[in-house]
Amino acid sequence: MKFDPQKHHRRSIRLKGYNYAQPGAYFVTIVTQGRESLFGDVRNNEMVLNDAGNMVAKWWCTLPRKFPSIVVNTFVIMPNHFHGIIVIEENVGADLRVCPNGTENDGGREKGEHAGSPLPDNGTPRPNAPISQIVQWLKTMTTNEYIRGVKQLGWTTFLGKLWQRNHYEHIIRDDADWDRIQRYIEANPAMWADDQENPGNTR
Repeated sequence: MKFDPQKHHRRSIRLKGYNYAQPGAYFVTIVTQGRESLFGDVRNNEMVLNDAGNMVAKWWCTLPRKFPSIVVNTFVIMPNHFHGIIVIEENVGADLRVCPNGTENDGGREKGEHAGSPLPDNGTPRPNAPISQIVQWLKTMTTNEYIRGVKQLGWTTFLGKLWQRNHYEHIIRDDADWDRIQRYIEANPAMWADDQENPGNTR
């Protein structure tokens, strides 16, 4: 199925019988409930993260400590949604490459924490987890910390849930697909004015 970011932005489109825990690369998107802009602003075509946005970046970069068979790659945090690439590797216990080159605080991306820190949720690592479980853990951890930010730091409140229930996932099938999706992620801040997730977009 051809990836159409306008049509498939928020839906989770699953292939019948596909093992989403098998080695491969996946493009995932999650969106805040009600498309609330909670993570910063786009200024001069660049994403400027607030504290909540940096918090989401931290948890993204923590994913390989919880799920040791994955590597996180290119990602971007937008005011009300998130795009990222997750690679599930052949061998459990692969080298921890949290937030690889190019993920410094540029266009909404943030360096991760170094390996060796205790697992933040005091849980045990989960090898061979499917993408749905990985995304749900990210949603849960970011929601919990966002709630603490509301109570302790005065972050903007949200109604109901922080994230929409569903997420979008796309299997990256080849190098051309990988390159196209990387370019899409990196260009996301520059496309914000026309983004269907932008509440101010009336086009």
